[in-house]
Amino acid sequence: MSDVSGASSGSSMVRSRKRVMGVPKQCWCGYEISTLMSRSDNNPYRRYHRCSYAVSKKLENDNHFFKWVDEALLEEINVLKNKMSNLEELVKEFMMERGESEKKVFEKMEMKLETELFDKMDEVLMEAKWSMKKMCAGVVIACIVGFVIIKLV
Repeated sequence: MSDVSGASSGSSMVRSRKRVMGVPKQCWCGYEISTLMSRSDNNPYRRYHRCSYAVSKKLENDNHFFKWVDEALLEEINVLKNKMSNLEELVKEFMMERGESEKKVFEKMEMKLETELFDKMDEVLMEAKWSMKKMCAGVVIACIVGFVIIKLV
């Protein structure tokens, strides 16, 4: 645990340790987030996000960032849904106050926001799929190498 306190003692590295909703970008300590696969008995092959500093130091039960990928994606979708609902409500209120010509403009804005929402969701899903493909390719290569080593021995 002394590794954790030594890493977080610098005031320039310490950031707020608030709860991160959705897909994380950085740990509170400033290090990037790595996406890894669980090898535990309870969650075999389940993907998770983890602070790269904590991964490199093999820290456990620390306060560096950890979140399951599926939970992060669901949070990201819920945050986007909430933003969309709020924007729809604002648009509806505003449309009630304005004339027909302005309604058309706001309908176009609503369509644009929906398109941006779906684009963001597609981007997040594509990133997750790409990470999964890389992980699967690594597992296949490791299996092939293991098979070749067994055959050579």
